[in-house]
Amino acid sequence: MKAAHRLRTKLSEGGLLTAPGAYDGITARLSAQAGFDAVYMTGAGVSAAHGFPDYGLLTLSEMAAAAGILARSVDVPVIADADTGYGNELNATRTVREYEMRGIAAIQIEDQVAPKRCGHLDGKEIVPREEFAAKIAAAAAARCDHAFVLIARTDARAMDGLDEAVVRVNMALDAGADIAFIEAPRSVDEIAAIPRFVHGPCLLNVVSGGKTPDMPLKAIAEMGYRIAILPGLLLTAVLDACDAALADLRSSGAAPAGAAGRTIGERFRRLGAEEWDALRRQAPRAAA
Repeated sequence: MKAAHRLRTKLSEGGLLTAPGAYDGITARLSAQAGFDAVYMTGAGVSAAHGFPDYGLLTLSEMAAAAGILARSVDVPVIADADTGYGNELNATRTVREYEMRGIAAIQIEDQVAPKRCGHLDGKEIVPREEFAAKIAAAAAARCDHAFVLIARTDARAMDGLDEAVVRVNMALDAGADIAFIEAPRSVDEIAAIPRFVHGPCLLNVVSGGKTPDMPLKAIAEMGYRIAILPGLLLTAVLDACDAALADLRSSGAAPAGAAGRTIGERFRRLGAEEWDALRRQAPRAAA
């Protein structure tokens, strides 16, 4: 079963699908190995991995290539950030095709003016609602596999309030989107209101330290959300762990002793070494 079909099957089972944010093959594999049923490709994380802040500086080609790395690294569906669709309706059409051909299960397209910026930063701008709906319609029509999931994200809450954000995602659902994503609600009451007023399944972006209050996943599920993404979870953990390791190296002047079970062989096993070792054993040897 293709990734998009597996994602739709998982969503049809009810409950909340939790997708940690990954930005490379390592973080994607760790998420799947931890038992999560989906992985979210975070645009902020991919930007960081390229050495940039989340200011919309990466191109479609760079983002689609990163998505392909995640998809080939795990056997769970990948939900991927596709920013603004990288242009108008024609660009959104190509965006769907580029992600779909790489085995991605779902993408999100948002209504910010390009170049976009992180949804939990100030200073954002949005396109007219009709332009957003037209882009979503084009993306929906571009799917080769109708199981491919299209998520419509609006950043309108920050500029025009929650009512406008609800209007926009409902227009997007009417235009062919499958999931509604209102970015950065400001209170628990707003978080609870969204699934009541949106005419379709909803996604919540769980960003520690952002504009949205921190909430337990159980409470999010009880409010009726179908997907929770945690884009900053692993990026923050990596930054903290790297800072600590580098500070320790600088102060002690010695490389830290290896943790139990973290031999070089164990590290490579986490990245699929056993599969490649099996292929090596099966490969015919060249004649001497």
